[in-house]
Amino acid sequence: MLQYLIIQLDDASTSFCHYEAKTDFSKDEEKRKIIPLDTLRKGIRFAMRENLMIQFVNPKEELPEEYKTEIETIDHSKIKPTIDDTDVFILNGWEFPTEVVAIPLVLRTTKAELFTRYAELKDVLSKTPRLNMVITDVETFTDEDFNTYKDVLAELSKYVELLYVGGKSPQLNLLTDRMMLKEMNNCGAGDTTITLAPNGKFYVCPAFYYDDEAECIGDINDPDFRSAEDLTIKNQQLYKLEYAPICRHCDAWQCKRCIWLNHKTTHEVNTPSHEQCVMAHLERNASRELLNNIRKHGAFLPEQEEIKELDYLDPFDKREEW
Repeated sequence: MLQYLIIQLDDASTSFCHYEAKTDFSKDEEKRKIIPLDTLRKGIRFAMRENLMIQFVNPKEELPEEYKTEIETIDHSKIKPTIDDTDVFILNGWEFPTEVVAIPLVLRTTKAELFTRYAELKDVLSKTPRLNMVITDVETFTDEDFNTYKDVLAELSKYVELLYVGGKSPQLNLLTDRMMLKEMNNCGAGDTTITLAPNGKFYVCPAFYYDDEAECIGDINDPDFRSAEDLTIKNQQLYKLEYAPICRHCDAWQCKRCIWLNHKTTHEVNTPSHEQCVMAHLERNASRELLNNIRKHGAFLPEQEEIKELDYLDPFDKREEW
């Protein structure tokens, strides 16, 4: 059931996930494609009719005043690559604000940057309520990278443990989400979330728009488009967890299970790649160790069950048992 509508306000709107947005057109306004104001209004009315929460994804450049006025006509959240007037601050690189930031941060990083600069996160974790990390080149991970990632997670876990012992409650998606969850909390693209792009067409998520504009699932400017029932998502059941034969048995509940990355690497929206699964289980195991270590200092999340130990990193290896 749909719950969210993502509205890409501009071709140059920031990416908040694994995909790359288009080139920043700010220096060539003739090539820049901002969503037409009338299309924006139609998107807002559609969200109101369908009772959807809107997430506006912004470019770095300021929007015209009439756009800002229209956006404020409905409850929403803003996703921006700038820190002003935003609900989620996207960092495309490691230039962190020096002051305390009381909003969630999303850091998009390559594995190489993470492996060499992770120590810089110690200070960041003490200054923000939540840090989400998105590794943009997941599909390139090797066995050597997995070993390095495991070591990096262990070091980050030490930082988080010390902060909890010191009375703080940092959230780092790679480590703390699994401790808090009781069920899968993954990408909802195509199931609970759809995207309205600047061309007035709907997509499963922004990544599919950037990949191929022809892969739309509806057009808000089509005179025959009336409601969410007019969207045409092929094999829509495959976007639901119960139709994911591996994921529905998995307890790496923090895994992003990125639909676009699934499609890119396995050609199936409901089947993650080996790289995605192994990384998710390394995170799960690091969360298990972190939870156990924090509990050595006193009661912590007493309502949460212990995370059990596993003998595999890729659930595909257990497919015959399931």
